[in-house]
Amino acid sequence: MALHQSLDRAPVRQVRKPSSARRSGAVRRREQALGWAMLGPAVLLLILFVVVPALLAFGLAFTNARLLAPYAPSFVGLDNFVRLFQDETFWHSLLNVAYFAVVVVPLQSGVALGMALLINVKVRGVNFFRTLYFLPVVTSMVVVSLLWLFMYRQEGLLNEIIARVTFGLVHGPDWLNNTSTAMPAIILMSVWQAAGFHMIIWLSGLQTIPADLYEAAAIDGVGGWQRFRFITWPSLRPTRNLILVTITIQALSLFTQINVMTQGGPLDSTSTIVFQAVRAGFQQQETSYASAISLVFFVLVLIVSGVQRYLTREKS
Repeated sequence: MALHQSLDRAPVRQVRKPSSARRSGAVRRREQALGWAMLGPAVLLLILFVVVPALLAFGLAFTNARLLAPYAPSFVGLDNFVRLFQDETFWHSLLNVAYFAVVVVPLQSGVALGMALLINVKVRGVNFFRTLYFLPVVTSMVVVSLLWLFMYRQEGLLNEIIARVTFGLVHGPDWLNNTSTAMPAIILMSVWQAAGFHMIIWLSGLQTIPADLYEAAAIDGVGGWQRFRFITWPSLRPTRNLILVTITIQALSLFTQINVMTQGGPLDSTSTIVFQAVRAGFQQQETSYASAISLVFFVLVLIVSGVQRYLTREKS
């Protein structure tokens, strides 16, 4: 009994965590705090320059706001959207963007894949060609557009090459002032400028394919086309989906080339939705109408991306 009473009166000692565990918890909390501190400026800038403008554009689309209006904007409901859908320039712009995207997406991705396959080899001087192919990407689109603007002139370099190759029998058109050649000229320049960027993405996907698959195919006597069809192409599915979405979004947001080279002409044959929104918002100072165009463009991109995501999803 005395032993049991002494045990009952004995104080219960709390088990303390080792000091190393406490230190590791403190280090983890400091790392989390440091991570949030480093992430904070980027989140703040994202909110200020993306989230807030998007919310303002959404609100202004239902008003009669102007850029330098002497009066306060008032609510007008769906008037801007009714005007937009009755605007022939908007439908021209929508068709031009669709035409541009339908041509550029397969053409640019195919050119980029071909370039990636060419440089995905271990030979002397391959780094030089990688740099050469990527050089247009790091060049400003404004600079590239100005260079190609001079090339596309009636007396420009492209027509001079055509005349010399054909011994003067064929004379090229004024590429950017012809309704049938303006958009193809923009497409050619855009593919040349951006193919290098997607080449890098294709190349990263190619280098993730195990070399054992190609070695086994070579032992079995499989040809180059069969290796590409049954090994390379299926293995590039995630990369292919990423490139499809990025090229499509870039194609739908076509602006810089149009603004520098054609200003939407001739006869709205190269006008785009983004160019129309910028022109309405800054040149015509119709902020509300430009916001309505931007909102429709956002919904369009969202729908196209969702459809692409659905069609390229992993099927169980």
